[in-house]
Amino acid sequence: MANARRLVGRPLLYAISVFASLGVFLFGYDQGVMSGIITGPHFKKYFNDPSAGAIGMMVAVLEIGAFCTSVAAGRVGDLIGRKGTLFIGAIVFTIGGAIQTFTVGFWSMVLGRIISGCGVGLLSTIVPIYQSEISPPNHRGALACMEFTGNIVGYSASVWTDYFCSFIDSDLSWRIPLFIQCVIGAILAAGSLLMPESPRWLIDTDKDAEGMRVIADLHGGDPDNEVAIAEFEEIKEKVIEERNSGEARSYAVMWRRYKRRVLLAMSSQAFAQLNGINVISYYAPRVFEEAGWRGRDAILMAGINSIIYILSTLPPWYLVDRWGRRPILLSGAAIMATALVATGYWLYIDVPQTAKAVVACVIVFNAAFGYSWGPIPWLYPPEIMPLTVRAKGVSLSTATNWAFNFWVGLTTPIFQELIEWQLYPMHGFFCACSFVLVYFLYPETKGVRLEEMDAVFGEEERQERFDNESINSERRSLVPHDGSNWFQRLFKRESSGPSYQPVAADDE
Repeated sequence: MANARRLVGRPLLYAISVFASLGVFLFGYDQGVMSGIITGPHFKKYFNDPSAGAIGMMVAVLEIGAFCTSVAAGRVGDLIGRKGTLFIGAIVFTIGGAIQTFTVGFWSMVLGRIISGCGVGLLSTIVPIYQSEISPPNHRGALACMEFTGNIVGYSASVWTDYFCSFIDSDLSWRIPLFIQCVIGAILAAGSLLMPESPRWLIDTDKDAEGMRVIADLHGGDPDNEVAIAEFEEIKEKVIEERNSGEARSYAVMWRRYKRRVLLAMSSQAFAQLNGINVISYYAPRVFEEAGWRGRDAILMAGINSIIYILSTLPPWYLVDRWGRRPILLSGAAIMATALVATGYWLYIDVPQTAKAVVACVIVFNAAFGYSWGPIPWLYPPEIMPLTVRAKGVSLSTATNWAFNFWVGLTTPIFQELIEWQLYPMHGFFCACSFVLVYFLYPETKGVRLEEMDAVFGEEERQERFDNESINSERRSLVPHDGSNWFQRLFKRESSGPSYQPVAADDE
């Protein structure tokens, strides 16, 4: 493991986190790069002034590839490991980026976007799993939020690259931004070979010695470290317990035993898209053009907005493991809903102040998303899913993200023409829905070890299976209510046992 092996303890943990963030930097860059080039005159001329539908297709088709491979990533990640999946994802992404860079027309651009999407699907599924499995519980949230910052740095880099390349008076104005993603993908592919494998995957595949070595390195490098040995034994015990259950690790078994967790994981990713972020990420310059900014100035406003976006992702580094996940999601949803409704209002009244007001509203919205619904939906699913089906559960939640991502990306330019200002209050309504969902149904996971997550749901796995199969009778819902409807039963949690008390973790 060359350079990384000379690092132990926190330096190793942070080095892995920073490098893994290249994976999310990559799909952050890819999400943003199209937003600037689609407004450029050379791009429009090369593609014969594409319609809103054609632009939507070129932008959103990436999610088709991402959706397909994010579903498959669960199986791939279990078979070849987290590290191998990361390597393959980077290679596939680089190939797709090359096809986009040297495109000869609309359909080759679409093909390149689909192939890049396949790489993005693998990366966006495996990086959060990998991050959660190497992180101690008292730093897991912060490290995941740092990872998300990498995603937004990638987005910002793409917007500013688009802006500076817009001064080039040729097709290179849009080909250079597309080529840069190939360089980043190649660096990630090469670097992934130097990273350690997830210790939990190693132990789960009976590579105990290798798993123990990685855990020891993460705890300072001493194989006799008592904390490292205890963590190894806890993971091994959980693996043996799962195997002794005698049930297969299929999607069907996962759904039957962990239905509530799967639905919560999927809902977090669905609302991350329905809350409107990609209306801004994919089409920020078009939104600003709609408000009165034109051409390069619209890209410049998107670039300034992206810097605020980056800064907004920094507070969760500190807050997520202190406040917890729920308060951050709730406050973010409330602010985002307000900002989106205000955006629609200013576009509706269309006064001289509208241009500046919309920029302010979009910045507030992006800042709220950047500290809440941006990072947490990538942290939450791998936290709540058990090891045996973690890759499969996260693959479903990530596939949900890309499915809704595709819908938003495809329909936004059409809605911008059809319903205009009403598009923004519509997504504000989804923000309000996400607030209600989190308030009533999302349990807190702050400071909980992955192997102890059953206790967060107030039940052991056997009880959870019975609950999901509706064998047990009346149980108290998250929503205080004497009766029970289908919605409450679907997400019901057992409360007969003691509530979870966080296990003190050694903060080394």
